[in-house]
Amino acid sequence: MKYLYKLFLGSIVIIMLTTACSSKKEESHHAHVDTDLLETTSSSEVMPAFLSNQPDEVRSVYRLAAVAEDLLQWIPCYCGCGESQGHKSNFNCFIQEIKDDGSVIWTDHGTRCGVCLQIAVQSAQMKKQGASYPEIRSQIDETYKSGFGKPTDTPMPPA
Repeated sequence: MKYLYKLFLGSIVIIMLTTACSSKKEESHHAHVDTDLLETTSSSEVMPAFLSNQPDEVRSVYRLAAVAEDLLQWIPCYCGCGESQGHKSNFNCFIQEIKDDGSVIWTDHGTRCGVCLQIAVQSAQMKKQGASYPEIRSQIDETYKSGFGKPTDTPMPPA
C-alpha cells in the first residue's frame, strides 16, 4: 500500500510537470507522433530500454501496468490514443501485447502523457482499496468524462 501511495503521489507530480497533455478539450491531449516506439523484451520483468532516461515514477507505472493487465484491459484511456494509435484500453498505453511465450511488446506512449499515467495509477489504487472492476471503471469514466480526449473503445468489465 505504501508503494502505491508513493506511486500515486509521484504520478501527480508528473502530471503537473507534463506539458504534453492538457486538461482542456480544445487543446491537444497528447504529444501525438506518427507511431509509438515499440520494444520487445523477453518478459514483463525486463523493462524496455526506452525507460532508462525516464523518471522513477514513470518506470514505476510501467512496472505496475506489466502486472495489472487483468484490470487495465477494462479501463479506457482519455488522452485520445484510441483514435491516434488504435489503443483499446489504458493497458495499451504501456504494453501493446504480451505474447504466448511471455515476451512483451512495450510502447513508449505512456512516457509522453500524464493522463495515461494517472489513469493507471488511479485504477490500481482503487483496486488495492477493494473496489470492483465495474466500480473502478465507473469512477474513471466519471472523472475523465469532460475536459479530456475521446476515450478508447474499451469493453465494460464483467460484473
